[in-house]
This record gives sequence, C-alpha cells and structure tokens, in this order.
Amino acid sequence: MTSLNIVKQYYAHFNSQNWQGMLNLVSDDIQHFPNEGELRSGKALFTKFLESMDTAYEEQLSEMTFYTSDDETKIAAQFTVSGIYKIAEEGFPEAHGQKYVLPAAAFLVVEDQQITSVTTYYNLQQWIKLVS
Repeated sequence: MTSLNIVKQYYAHFNSQNWQGMLNLVSDDIQHFPNEGELRSGKALFTKFLESMDTAYEEQLSEMTFYTSDDETKIAAQFTVSGIYKIAEEGFPEAHGQKYVLPAAAFLVVEDQQITSVTTYYNLQQWIKLVS
C-alpha cells in the first residue's frame, strides 16, 4: 500500500470513529506533534489522546486534499473540521454542545507501511472564539 493510501485510510478511520483502525496504522513509536502542548511519543500516549478526543469532541473531516512530494514518506493533508464540543477540557471554555467549523492541516510521515509522525495545525484562538 502506498503512503498516500495509508494516510487516506487513517483519515477514513477517523471519520468513522474507528480508533482501533487508526491505531493499527501507526507505529509503536509514533511521534504526535499537536497544535498546542507537548509532543506525545509512543502508541500508549497517542491512544490516550484519541480517547480524550472521543470524550470531549465529535468531529468529522471534509474537503480532504492530500499533497505528496518526491519523498514518498511525507504526506500533507488539508481539511475542514466540523465538530461538536461535548465536554470541556481544562483551560478551555465550558462545553455545552457548541458546533464549530475550522480549517486545519496535518503533516504525516509513513515508513515501513506505518505512520511514524503526525503534526497537526489549526487556529486555536479561532476555535476558542467559535465555542465561546
């Protein structure tokens, strides 16, 4: 399977809330660089992140556009996040089912048929404004 197909499958699993499917595509030593906060190293921390996201948010990604380069291990994705803020996270506004739509992007590295790195970007201040 090509790196692009692996990344497309990863996001298809995201949209179907198939967290185990996503986890099956990432390496045991996945490096997750979030928009804000500390690097999450390893599948255990990434799993914990997915669980907290599932608890606090309900999200779907649309308008998916994928970018490749000559280096087939690197894939970029641009998308729109449509979500519902279900449960407040520490340091963020109170949650009461607010809906939001926000552009985002991610950069992924695929090596040996597994995603080894995910870096995500979105405008956190815009998201806070949308749910406040």
